[in-house]
Amino acid sequence: MDLEKTLLRKVGEAIHRFKMIRDGDRVAVALSGGKDSATLLEVLLLLAARAPVEFSVCAFTVEQGKFLRPIQPLGEYLERRGVAWTYYRDAPSLRLIQDRPDHGCDLCSRYRRRAVYEIAHNLGANVIAFGHTADDFCEALLRNTMFTGRLSALPPVTHSRDREYRLIRPLVFVTEDLTRAYAEALGVPVVPCGCSQKTGTVRRALRDVFAALEIEHPHLKENILSAMGNVDTSRLLDPRFHGEAQTPPEIFPIVTES
Repeated sequence: MDLEKTLLRKVGEAIHRFKMIRDGDRVAVALSGGKDSATLLEVLLLLAARAPVEFSVCAFTVEQGKFLRPIQPLGEYLERRGVAWTYYRDAPSLRLIQDRPDHGCDLCSRYRRRAVYEIAHNLGANVIAFGHTADDFCEALLRNTMFTGRLSALPPVTHSRDREYRLIRPLVFVTEDLTRAYAEALGVPVVPCGCSQKTGTVRRALRDVFAALEIEHPHLKENILSAMGNVDTSRLLDPRFHGEAQTPPEIFPIVTES
């Protein structure tokens, strides 16, 4: 499939550029039930079979009581694929829904993070892979700039606080139109989360902005991704970067269709 080749190239470039996966790693993919994390799992399985670096892949899903459909079809799909999958019902998250139904995203995220580290420990994984796409990186950049006053986005690679786990986002160069098409082509059962259906949120508003702008500017996200890797610090307002000559940054390559 040309689509599969495109995904392998883009994910391979991200893994190589940011040194996401190393020899002997055990990578646990956080399956959210959506198209993005399902695509990530499939691509990493392909790379594990072909890449010169030896690494293994497993998958897990954290149940926080917000899935809008039964999760069983996803489990059946993974069983047919022969993928080791852990389904974890997080009791504290389920109690949170009962006790504080109006809780915010930060609290839910904190509960999920604790569960993720516990699962990774039990799976013997040292790397946790998340399905954030190029769209998420671009939205995070604008959201942080406009609403928190910080020029930042998502890190492609980071570590847990105690550095026990490497956290990676291999879909940094992959837009959601690709993950949607790939998941549909494979027939992956998508199990949406109630949070993804919310309206009136900053994330939804930013997605609408991108959708409107991309009608006239189809390469908008690629340009924003490129900007994140080509930072001219001398033209920003942080005094830490002023007073000395700045070395021009290396041109940041964005993987495009060949």
